[in-house]
Formats: sequence, C-alpha cells, structure tokens
Amino acid sequence: MDQETRSAIMDRVDQEAYGRKLCLRLTELSDGYAMVEMVPGKEHANMFGMVHGGAIISLMDEAFQASCNSHGRVAVALNMNVAFHRPPKMGRKLKAESVEVHCSQKTASYEIKVWDEKGALIASCQALAYRKREVLPFLDR
Repeated sequence: MDQETRSAIMDRVDQEAYGRKLCLRLTELSDGYAMVEMVPGKEHANMFGMVHGGAIISLMDEAFQASCNSHGRVAVALNMNVAFHRPPKMGRKLKAESVEVHCSQKTASYEIKVWDEKGALIASCQALAYRKREVLPFLDR
C-alpha cells in the first residue's frame, strides 16, 4: 500500500463521527489488513450491563472497512457472518483484526476476530466485500 492511500484511510477513519462516538481507533493498516481497538464503557452497555453485541459488530465492521478499502478502490460490505464466543469484560480493551483471505477483481473475503487484552477470543466473523471500480473519492489521484 502506498503512503498516500494509507494516510488518507487513517485520516478518514479518524474523522468518522460514528467511529468517534464508539471510541474506535484504527491502529494498524496495510494491504488487506487492519487492526481496530476500543475500550468499552457504560455507553456501550446493553440492558444487562454487558458490552452490546452491536458495539462488537461495529468494531469488526470498522476493521473490515479499513482492510477491504486498503487497495485504494471503493469496497462495500456484501455479507458479515458473526459468531460470539464469550462476553467481554467492561473496560477491558478489545482488538479487532481483519485479514484478507482472498481478493479478486469484484469480491474479497476477510476473516475478522476480536480478542480482549488478555487474549481471550470474544467474536469471529467471515465477511465478503464487493469491490467497485472507482478509486477512493478522498484520494488525490
């Protein structure tokens, strides 16, 4: 990945209002790969006081979004299949890692896993992206 693309995606994700609201932070980005972190707090709780599944899926989706757009072309989600393995502890840092499994001209598939700071697997996901022809609109090309 060239530095322009990397910087543009990192900046764009950093400015994203939804990601900021959930305190998501893109920490690593390379071709077909992304790592996003969050520390869930009270604002991420469901009615049982546990981390809301939607917050975990949003964490995964942010990593997916960054990794599938890392090639500089617009890519959008077609499907995400999520499995929850254990509830994370409130206040414990979570990391979502999105790894490209296959990339073709029109689609790309990803494996996304969420771990807590102690290494416990929280959730896993298989995701499929549709790759459009157009270059990312925020790149200077």
